[in-house]
Amino acid sequence: MQIWLDFGQRSNGVDLVNGEDLIVDGDAVYIDGKIAGRRVDVSDSKGQARARSMAGSLEWILLDLGDWKMIPIENIIAACDGTPTKVAARISTSEQLLGAAFALQIGVDALLVPESILESALIAKSQRLERTETEILSGNQHDFTLTTLEVTTVTEGGVGDRVCVDFTGLLSEGEGMLVGSSSSSMALVHGETVESEFVPTRPFRVNAGAAHSYTLMADGSTKYLSELKMGDEVKVISQDSAERFMTVGRVKIEKRPFILLKWKDENNNQSGLFLQQAETVRLVGISEELIPVTSINIGMKILGYTGGTGRHIGIPINAEVKER
Repeated sequence: MQIWLDFGQRSNGVDLVNGEDLIVDGDAVYIDGKIAGRRVDVSDSKGQARARSMAGSLEWILLDLGDWKMIPIENIIAACDGTPTKVAARISTSEQLLGAAFALQIGVDALLVPESILESALIAKSQRLERTETEILSGNQHDFTLTTLEVTTVTEGGVGDRVCVDFTGLLSEGEGMLVGSSSSSMALVHGETVESEFVPTRPFRVNAGAAHSYTLMADGSTKYLSELKMGDEVKVISQDSAERFMTVGRVKIEKRPFILLKWKDENNNQSGLFLQQAETVRLVGISEELIPVTSINIGMKILGYTGGTGRHIGIPINAEVKER
């Protein structure tokens, strides 16, 4: 994390000084005489939206916060995480420093501070450096792939709002959506492509589960099932880990009885999922067999996804997030 001094005498630990190698001219930000980014007033929702829209297209976004608020910093850090765009925040009091330096356990990339709180800012910079060195040693890498989940609990799950996701295209056998009560552990819920003597197939549909559940979107973010709407693009996964994107044509939410499944992954991490109590709702076994949720038993092994990073408003972030 860099420390930018908002005018004053340069000292050890200060990376840039406003008025010297840093110039903020209206909304333009210059570093070493070259345009490097934009200043954005994020004191309202329009400003936040403008800053988020710049993620990936600028080297720096300098946030002017107005009255102190954490949420704008968190939202814009999440939007810029994983992109080339770095986030700086203009901070006026020492009480705001740690909040900005460690927001979402990631923090901003630079603090622009007055000389009166420079010493506190340098302490925050040192604390960030210590944390970064620890993370490099411990590692925090995750790859997307289907993995094995072992069912540990099968029980009645009450009645709730069940979400069916209807796509504008047709699913193939073996395809479905990743859904779970945790964004870091999801089961592969199969599409309604299988013939049944009781109801016709709905090869465009996944009966995905309870409204609070997460699913993966085409861009790698997550949404709650309750947030999905016409036109959204969802990541569809096949039992051999192939992926493609499909467009949501309709979402159906109805009161239905649930079965609650819980599982553990290969590292004994636990999560679960509420699915409608219906024979047409199927999960995928590790031998690629399709298992009706009404036939699931403790000890069965199913395909799913584990090991995702933490998320903030659906966006992956390099921070620890626990969900139970």
